[in-house]
Amino acid sequence: MQTEDSMRTRDRGRLIAGWGRNPATLGVVYQPQCEADLVDFRAGARGRITRGLGRSYGDAAQNAGGTVVDLTGLNEIVDLDEVSGTITAAAGASLADILEAVVPRGWCLPVLPGTGHVTVGGAIAADVHGKNHVTDGSFGRHVVSFDLVTPDGVVTTVTPDKHPDLFGATLGGMGLTGTVARATLALTPIETSSMLVENERCTTLEGVLARFREAAPWPYAVAWLDMSRRPGRIRGVFSRARHARHDELPRGHLATPLRMRARSAPGVPAWFPPGIVNRASVRLFNAAKYWMAPAGPRRRIEHMQRFFFPLDTISNWNHLYGRRGFLQYQFAVPFGQEGTLGRIATLLGTIDGPRSLAVLKQLGDQEGLLSFPIPGWTLSVDLALGSADLATTLDRCDELVIGAGGRVYLAKDSRLSARAVRRMYPHINEWLDIKEQVDPLSMLRSDLGRRLELVG
Repeated sequence: MQTEDSMRTRDRGRLIAGWGRNPATLGVVYQPQCEADLVDFRAGARGRITRGLGRSYGDAAQNAGGTVVDLTGLNEIVDLDEVSGTITAAAGASLADILEAVVPRGWCLPVLPGTGHVTVGGAIAADVHGKNHVTDGSFGRHVVSFDLVTPDGVVTTVTPDKHPDLFGATLGGMGLTGTVARATLALTPIETSSMLVENERCTTLEGVLARFREAAPWPYAVAWLDMSRRPGRIRGVFSRARHARHDELPRGHLATPLRMRARSAPGVPAWFPPGIVNRASVRLFNAAKYWMAPAGPRRRIEHMQRFFFPLDTISNWNHLYGRRGFLQYQFAVPFGQEGTLGRIATLLGTIDGPRSLAVLKQLGDQEGLLSFPIPGWTLSVDLALGSADLATTLDRCDELVIGAGGRVYLAKDSRLSARAVRRMYPHINEWLDIKEQVDPLSMLRSDLGRRLELVG
């Protein structure tokens, strides 16, 4: 049996951080070679947390002084059942891996987040959502079952019908109810690997919101916002899309309608100097993006990888912020709270630092007990660390979010207080009860779990 003590003789610990690269903490990394290793492994007093490809922006997949179980080696695609339209994959398989296996055969995952570099286990733990949440829900809605390894070494095949409590607690539970070993996911049929995309620039935030309301027949909708101008002067580019039919492809694509592109991408070195992402460079980029968009609705065919994963064209793009790193503030407020949405956006625009990427989407119903989505609006903004007013401004934003009945996304968070989270997530006590049942010794721990008082 592999134990944390035996691991420490070979690995005294590594600095581990989320995608925002701050904060980093020291933990012992354990890499299982097979699913049986997950059952046999016993962590030490500081417990364990599972980690995939490290795309949680904050400290969700870190465990200071304890063990971090790296599942990326368990990435096998076990079975593709084209009769039932399902795929079974190990938890370390990425969504990009799955798309490469299923798209050429005419299938797609029903829900895709903003990057393909998310593991199946991570997608379940964060209950990720995409640009079609209003129509198709979050990732968890399309999970048929998953094998969950609890700290006592028991493996349970969890389904929404047979184990509704455990299923609901694991979706969005940030890995604190057990380790997902493998999962079976429902697929959706497609004719092509392309999207029919319609873009249009909007001069105001109100104009962007109006375009969302008019986009009902289209399953995918998203808006990029330019928040680099003076506070309150927000403009954006609205995009809506659907999977393209075969008869809509350009002539040159008809022979290979289900092609997938190679995933190689230029990278940003870890030593990239700070200061490149600044207010001037961000303003220039945003202005170019805005004016390149059409003034009125214009349609075009676009490959699905470009539409769903635009930032995947640059690997390690998080290094653009330098060693100091950045955070992403993503919040949701209910429909009817558009005024609060505008006030928070304006407040974020006062921060003395660059607001380099701002994305607005609509959300539908919540799936898991700690799942982020609620029916309403969600705005995510990338913010460079180092601004003197950053912490106080975000605290003020939190209060506005809470007052509106909204919440902050735990998969992006690195700074919330336990008190704030309890005011944002009304089912948290129910989740804590289930956590106690499956992990009475509190062996599943993370830096996020300690900070938010989700673990003992």
